[in-house]
Amino acid sequence: MAAPSAVDLMDPAVTADPYTAYGRMREQAPTTTVTMLGSPPAVLVTRYDDVRTVLTDPRFVTDPALAGGPDTREQIMAQMGVPDDVAAYLLRTILTTDGAEHTRLRKLVSRAFTVKRVQGLRPRVEQITAALLDEIAAAGAGGTPVDLVEALAYPLPITVICELVGVPEPERAQWHEWGHVLTTMDRERTPAALRAAIAHVHALIDARRAEPADDLVTALVAAQDEDGDRLSDPEMVTMIFALVMAGHETTAHLISNGVLALLTRPDQLAALRADPGRWPGAVHELMRARGPVQFTQFRYPTVDVEIGGTTVAAGTPVIAGLLPANHDPRAFDHADDLDVTRATGRGEGHLGFGQGAHYCLGAALARQEGEVALRMLVERFPGLRLAVPAEDVEWLPRPGFTRVAALPVTPG
Repeated sequence: MAAPSAVDLMDPAVTADPYTAYGRMREQAPTTTVTMLGSPPAVLVTRYDDVRTVLTDPRFVTDPALAGGPDTREQIMAQMGVPDDVAAYLLRTILTTDGAEHTRLRKLVSRAFTVKRVQGLRPRVEQITAALLDEIAAAGAGGTPVDLVEALAYPLPITVICELVGVPEPERAQWHEWGHVLTTMDRERTPAALRAAIAHVHALIDARRAEPADDLVTALVAAQDEDGDRLSDPEMVTMIFALVMAGHETTAHLISNGVLALLTRPDQLAALRADPGRWPGAVHELMRARGPVQFTQFRYPTVDVEIGGTTVAAGTPVIAGLLPANHDPRAFDHADDLDVTRATGRGEGHLGFGQGAHYCLGAALARQEGEVALRMLVERFPGLRLAVPAEDVEWLPRPGFTRVAALPVTPG
């Protein structure tokens, strides 16, 4: 049972306006006891320096077994309707392992996401974007509103990650649908969606064994024969599932959130149009100020740890609040303002992609896709504008993600 004083992260007061809700928690205290989806109490850390500590201090792990605590995630999976026979594919992945096991898994796929490899993908990202913008121009002819979520924000990253991984084109729409079911927490459809996705990945692995191709699935199949990097089929399935889901969902919402932010701040958009060289920095600022991920998966301290003056017992679930940390006035001047000219200083200057051993594997690809999509969009459509008042844009009430349901625009 959750403590009576625990803040429910599913409370409409939190999900409807996460910036205000998490900001209030951050300013009231460095840590807050929270719960969600019927989970036991967890400690939400909200201030920049403390969040960075949780992300980088090796005393915090993602595998609760290493900290001697209960697996809070199992209760959340049950609450979401995830059946036991597929829960294992979600509970032990590259995202939820530590130490040598995590290093082994990350090494197997990291070559696909190096800065050099991502730079080599840029012409293809631009080609995909240009084709999508052509479709938007045709659909929006005569002032007809176009939903930018479905027309650009989703199809670009899902096409890129599926090409990289090796998901055939006719099968990519399924991933969009499966992702929608999971991210909107559609409890009735979750079991069927997960079973279908897992069966699909098993079939993809079998197909690459029979007929190799130039993609990540083929590389993972080949890795089973390499000493020291042997992968089981279940490990491959969880790896591919995690990469495709993470590789399109978060980037899609970085793009849609970014468009909305810029269209409601014409001064910021004007600054980028006046100096296109600012786009890479602007993507970092959008990730900081309007990033899609509100907080990380659970971390568990392996020993008693003091955070913000509070002692957190070993094994206690801890949540690193990326959203409140990225809006912390202790770390950023005018922290709630979007400023595309903001100097990042050393590094990225934000925690939107995480930090430490679990830093987002696809960060370079997400930044590139965000930069290409946003820059080409506003260059192609100088008169781009919202087709509805900004206050009428619907935000989906999901803990952990800041995302719009749709973004109607008039291309102009």
